[in-house]
Amino acid sequence: MYAELALLGVLVFLYAGVNGRMARGWVSGPMVFVAAGFLFGPAVMGWFQGDIEREELHLLTDLTLALILFTDAANADLTTLRRRFAIPARMLLLGLPGVMLLGFVLAAALFENLTLLEAGILGVMLAATDAALGKGVFANPAVPAPVREGLNTESGLNDGLCVPFLLLLLALESGSIEGLGDGQALALFAEELGIGLLVGLGGTALAGSFLRFCHRRGYLEELWLFIAVAALALALFATAQSLHGSGYIAAFSGGLLFGYLAKEHTHTAVIGAEVDGESLAMLTWFVFGAAVVGHLSPTPTVLLYALVSLTLVRMLPIYLCLAGSGESRYSRLFLGWFGPRGLASIVFTLIVLDSGLPGAPFIANVVACTVLLSLVLHGISANPLAARFRQQE
Repeated sequence: MYAELALLGVLVFLYAGVNGRMARGWVSGPMVFVAAGFLFGPAVMGWFQGDIEREELHLLTDLTLALILFTDAANADLTTLRRRFAIPARMLLLGLPGVMLLGFVLAAALFENLTLLEAGILGVMLAATDAALGKGVFANPAVPAPVREGLNTESGLNDGLCVPFLLLLLALESGSIEGLGDGQALALFAEELGIGLLVGLGGTALAGSFLRFCHRRGYLEELWLFIAVAALALALFATAQSLHGSGYIAAFSGGLLFGYLAKEHTHTAVIGAEVDGESLAMLTWFVFGAAVVGHLSPTPTVLLYALVSLTLVRMLPIYLCLAGSGESRYSRLFLGWFGPRGLASIVFTLIVLDSGLPGAPFIANVVACTVLLSLVLHGISANPLAARFRQQE
């Protein structure tokens, strides 16, 4: 155990030293840590055994997502977002259902071993995008602010909005729900979304009042402010999940309100949570490389599905839903392309595996292959495609 911990510590230390240079290149941090996990894992060198339990991986990815969603939302430019909310609204209300539908149709056509509901489950799992893998785009000044904020908001909300559909399809497949006409689907969606928003906004409002009270009386030290914000993000996520709501919605909506309340002090306040989130993300990708990548079965059909899922399935609905929005053709294509699949899809995979569906292992293989392909393609294309915005001016 200590040798593995030392290996991780050295790897993180070395990467921290060159991160600034690599962030401007074609190789992303997640790519480095997945490759390192695979190389040092049981598939190659065997230095890291990668025998992490499913529950441990689930907890790790949940905590990582909670911190990243909260901090990304807190750092969002709400002024820009208020002026140009049409982009994320169209992508979520029109584009996201289209991505789910096309993903379902493609899965049903290619994979005869899946039932129609299992094909729908796969389509939903890969409709969720990963805000963490889009950080290079969100922070790139070459990308116009409305596009950056639109992508950030969409990535933060769409995984939470996918959760009710995933749970509904799982329930239908298991036979616990017999029909769609009796309102269960709407009730399930409203419960996930409503509880998530209530916990996120209500919890953050209470926490903000408490922190202001402590700050005015000189009780709050800066170090403990960093710890308090990270604890708030995790508490919001865990509370919503325990109440059968969406922890992802809670973390993201709470982060938005926290950024609004903290105003110019937001960046300083969330630094600790950002550091924690980045550290957990790199650890998650290392474990993914060690424990998952070596066991993938990337058949030609699976790779075809993964490639089409990342391109046509995602890009066509997003491109069409932004028609008439005032965005250029390049912006619409860019918004469609940068829907990287990552931690949310991995969390959904663990949920499906826990459900015991007959097709769960195959679905997990398809999702993992798609995430790995996304990691590479979106990683190497982020900076070059972002830089092209300057040529559009």
